[in-house]
Amino acid sequence: QVQLVESGGGLVQPGGSLRLSCAASGFTLDYYAIGWFRQAPGKEREGVSCISSSDASTNYADSVKGRFTISRDNSKNTVYLLMNSLKPEDTAVYYCASGPCHSGGPIEGFMYDYWGQGTQVTVSS
Repeated sequence: QVQLVESGGGLVQPGGSLRLSCAASGFTLDYYAIGWFRQAPGKEREGVSCISSSDASTNYADSVKGRFTISRDNSKNTVYLLMNSLKPEDTAVYYCASGPCHSGGPIEGFMYDYWGQGTQVTVSS
């Protein structure tokens, strides 16, 4: 059974850091690009970042560029999202999903197929 499971969310103060994990089971992550998305209450889903399968090239939304770093460890079948300098507006449920990743341009959720269940990130003092 193909499954993606996110973890690492929680409550953090503004300026703090979190590292989210997206662990895959039922398939080998090596051949798949992975994206991270988030959705805050009352807001549309936003593509945050993605990483390709081939050369691990990456793409970031302007809202997180310079603060978030996506990476992958194929030996652990896991993709990570390191989030630094967190702001209250980063509060959302974060999801990972498998789909295409192109450098530059928006990260579109409709192009992604398998999705995890999400992990809550709350940035608040």
